[in-house]
This record gives sequence, C-alpha cells and structure tokens, in this order.
Amino acid sequence: MSTASYSNSSGDEPNKKADAQNEESSHLLETNETNGAKYGSRQAVKIVKANATESANASPQDQENLLGNMVHTSTENKSRTLPQYVAALAAAGGAFAAGTLLGWTSPAESEIIDGDAYKFDVSEEQFSWVGAFMTLGAACVCIPIGFLINFIGRKWTMLLLVLPFVVGWALLIWAQNVVMMYIARFILGIAGGAFCVTAPMYTGEIAQKDIRGTLGSFFQLMITIGILFVYGIGAGLNVEWMSLVCGLLPIIFGIIFFFMPESPTYLVSKNRSEAAVKSIQWLRGKEYDYGPEMEELHQVDREIREQQVNIWSALTRPVTIKAMSISLGLMFFQQVSGINAVIFYSAGIFKEAKTGIDAGMSTILIGVMQVVATFVSTMVVDKLGRRILLLASGIVMALSTTAIGVYFFLKDQDENQVENLGWLPVASLCIFMIMFSIGYGPVPWLMMGELFATDIKGFAGSIAGTTNWVLAFVITKTFKNLNEGLGSGGTFWLFAGLTVVGVIFVFFLVPETKGKSLNEIQQELAGNRSAVQQTNVDQSKK
Repeated sequence: MSTASYSNSSGDEPNKKADAQNEESSHLLETNETNGAKYGSRQAVKIVKANATESANASPQDQENLLGNMVHTSTENKSRTLPQYVAALAAAGGAFAAGTLLGWTSPAESEIIDGDAYKFDVSEEQFSWVGAFMTLGAACVCIPIGFLINFIGRKWTMLLLVLPFVVGWALLIWAQNVVMMYIARFILGIAGGAFCVTAPMYTGEIAQKDIRGTLGSFFQLMITIGILFVYGIGAGLNVEWMSLVCGLLPIIFGIIFFFMPESPTYLVSKNRSEAAVKSIQWLRGKEYDYGPEMEELHQVDREIREQQVNIWSALTRPVTIKAMSISLGLMFFQQVSGINAVIFYSAGIFKEAKTGIDAGMSTILIGVMQVVATFVSTMVVDKLGRRILLLASGIVMALSTTAIGVYFFLKDQDENQVENLGWLPVASLCIFMIMFSIGYGPVPWLMMGELFATDIKGFAGSIAGTTNWVLAFVITKTFKNLNEGLGSGGTFWLFAGLTVVGVIFVFFLVPETKGKSLNEIQQELAGNRSAVQQTNVDQSKK
C-alpha cells in the first residue's frame, strides 16, 4: 500500500514539471511572437515557433536546457526610444541648416536690391535668379547623392555635406559680383538638396516602425524652424551677419552628428554585422534583444543579393514602379498645390488687408504657423496615419486657394468689391499654411524614405527629390507668366483644381504605411497582404 502510494507520487512529479515547462514555453512563444511582429520579423517568429515545438517534444531535461537558452536570449524586448529621438533630431539639424537657406531670400531681398548689402548692384531679375539657382543645385545633386549614400553610408554622406554648406555661405558673404552669388547659391542648393534625400532615408532606417512617422516628420519640422529662424534674425541683422550666422549652423550640425550611429540597414548591406549590432544597441538600448531585428535585416539583405540586378532592372520591378509612381505623385502635388504662390503673395495679402502688420512681421507670423502646424503633424502622424493627413490637408488647401482666387478675381474686376473682404485672403492664407504644414509638407518626404526597397532606395529617392526641386524651379519661374496669362484668380484656381486631383490620387493609390515595418510595406506594394495582415493580428493580441 505504502509502496504503491510512493510510486504514484513519484511519477506525478516529472509530469507536473513537464507541464509547467510546456506552459512556460508557450508563454515564451507568445512573447517572442509579439516582439517579432513589433519589428516586422516574420522569420524570427518562425524560429521561435520551431524552438517552442522542439521544447514541447523534448525530454524534461532537454526542455529545461532549451528554455534556459530562450530565457537568456529573449524573455522581454526592452527597447528605448530616447536615443532614436536624439539621432533623428541630430540628423534633422541638417534640415535646419537647409531651412535657413530656403528662407534667406525673403529678409535679404530688399537690402540687396536697394544696394545696401553689397558693393555692386543687383536687379530684381538677377535676384530672382539668385533664388532660383538654389533649386537648380538641389535638382542636380539628388541623383549623384543616391550613389554616394550607398557607397560611403548615410552618416558620412551627411557629414561630408558640411563642406559645400560652409563654402557656399562663405562665397555668398564675400561675393564680389552677381556671378559669385549665383555660384554660392548653386553650391548651397547642392548641400540642401542632398540633405532632402539623405536625412529622411537615415531616419526611416534607424527608427522602430511605431515611431518612424514621428521621427520622419522631424525633417520638415526642422526645415520650418530653420526658415523661421532666418526670418527672425533677418529682422535684426544685416545680410552679412545674417549669412555668417547661417554659415555657422552646418558646422554645429557636423560636430553633433559625428557622434551618431550609422544606419544598421547600411551596415548589414556591407557585411558589417558587428557594427550593425552596436548601432542597434545604441539606438534601442543595451537590454534590447537585437536578434529578431538583425535576422530580418539579414534576411532582406540575402534576398536582395540573391536577386541582385542592375539599376535599370531594379527600377522596372513592379514593386519599384508602384512605389515610384506614388512618391513622384506626392512630390508633384506638393509643388502644384500653390505653396510657392501663397508664400509669394503673403506679404502683399497682409498689406492689402490693412492688418497693420508689416511685411517682415507677416513672414515671421507665417513661419510661426508653419512650425506649430508641422509640430502638430509630428505628434499625430503615427496615430492618425499618413493618408488621413494628406486627404484632410489636400481638401482644405483646395478650398483655401479657391477662396484666394475668388478674392483676386473680384479685385481684378473692381477693387471696390473687395474693400470689406480683406479678411478672406488672410484667413485663407493662414489656413492653407497650417494644413500644408500638417500634410503635404512633411508626409511626401516621410513616405519617400518608407516606400522603396533597400537596394534601390538611394537612387529612387534621389529621382523623387530631383523631381521635387525641378518642379519647384519650374513653378517659381513660370508663376509670373501664369499670372499674366490666367490672371491672379485663374492661377489660384488652377492650383486648387490640381490639388483636388491630388486628393483623388491619394484616396485611390497611396497606401497607409503607419505601423508597418519597411519589409511589410514592400510586401503590401507587391500585393502580398496576407503576411502583413497576420502581423497585424499578432499585434492585436498584445
């Protein structure tokens, strides 16, 4: 009796222990599936499933050893986001410098044309080319910079851009004739245009997918802050000192960004796995389980190498064509929305509305609105998504430019008709700038860093950036001709109509990339939605 009782008790103990271990194995599987889904690593989830299956079928002793290894590698994925914010803000320091370049012409125009800034005369037509040469420089560099990004990396490309920034500002400060000013602005355009390609790509590759939208919006936010900064210092400094301050900013950026890590995606592509791990640990923290993320990076890199083709073949892949169509479409509708026309007319609108605000203060006010609205965009882009911001901004911008067009049309017919309508263009202008800064300003640049596969991202992103700058140049230089041919009202109505077409384009063709890893976005563009949906199901179980 006693012997039988002892025997049964002894037999139950291993079973209870095995059951407990199986339960722990199941818990580990669920935890790791969640972590794998969080970073888009389906391959890592498969590995964990295989380990869990092995654990369930193994002997109690083997289960204990296997579970010990799994506990050691990934019981909890402790990821820090603060270092990612720091790196993204450091990269956006170059966008701040580019913003000062974009905003410089507004406070400098009157002093230069009046002949107080330089020892030589500059006509209005010549000064228009001073502004335009910047867009030409930006357009020329975007494609070459795509090759440089893949050759020396994202980090060192941005550090190298400090040199043309400093040289350009130096030539502008000590210009002896108009030609030197043209050359200076062209060189500065090269630096600014290169940043518009490199910084969004770098930010998109260092960020976790749940904060990638916010970090990607830092680029446009810092551009608007840079524009506001140069508006502010331009109100109190002459052109020489204003340019000198702007020339110091790229140097400060270079010193800070030198201490930031290289993109893990780039490091893996160069077979520098150890450096990639260090980069991920710098960005996510030492306690972060980098295994699933590294596995996905290696898997994507292996697929690229196995299917390696020349640039033309990569560009003609259906996925790349779709991504390119979306990115180029967004860049096109950003520029034809009328943003440059609205900015061009802003000082005149404030003056004609008899608001009592002078031209200098009106530009500062517009700069403040841009900064605040872009900041709001960074806060909501990962909560509301890219599509809703584009659709909302496009609809409201079209209504705003329609209203501005009505005002100018009536004004051209009879100025007395608009004597009491000064509030209409001012309100429409402010609403337009706010909505542009929330949607069509930051989102096209953000999505440029999200849509393309790693092997073609540098070159394809460069084409998108080139398109943007070429359109900016064409619209800026032809705006006067449009006014003469269509009238001010007709020109704004044209912009409104094109913006409506942009809303339709976004609604039917632009995918939502919120909360998706870069690999999942490629799967969706390829039409493989099942894998993405499965990941979303896994995330919903969290």
